[in-house]
Amino acid sequence: MSRVGKKPIKVPEGVDVHIDQNLIKVTNGDKSLQQEINPSLTMDFNTEQREILVKRTSENKYQRALHGLYRSLLQNMVVGITDGFKKKLEIVGVGYRAEIKGNTLVLSLGYSHPILFKPPEGIQILAPTLTNIEVSGIDKQLVGQVTAKIRSFRPPEPYKGKGIKYEGEFIRRKAGKTAA
Repeated sequence: MSRVGKKPIKVPEGVDVHIDQNLIKVTNGDKSLQQEINPSLTMDFNTEQREILVKRTSENKYQRALHGLYRSLLQNMVVGITDGFKKKLEIVGVGYRAEIKGNTLVLSLGYSHPILFKPPEGIQILAPTLTNIEVSGIDKQLVGQVTAKIRSFRPPEPYKGKGIKYEGEFIRRKAGKTAA
């Protein structure tokens, strides 16, 4: 049995869970997330212990793979609704900077034009300093996708390390040309 899949998901007070056939919906106040579930898996919500348990109907390889996947997706939904997710980016380079104008992120990354990025619904972008960007939201997949998109505008290069990188990311450096 999957080690990840057999762990129960603790649901904190104030979070509502609704399970319909193949759809699970997690809400907390005005925030809500929903996930469609493979029909070969079943979900049990224990209201006394406030736990969700994911079960599979057979032991074939495909269902074993889905077991841990859907348990992780549901866990991320509960954590996102209660705490949310946040990723931070750092900008390295002379003249490179980020600022927020209205709801749009404006990036100056050494190109001939500024890059304008409007975040999707449910994502908040902050620029506390000119060289830092914070992306936050309740959907873990969407937060990661948006940070990867912003990073793709100018990924870090290995010679000087200039570009947009994740906070704490190590950039492997290469030696440049040497004159004889």
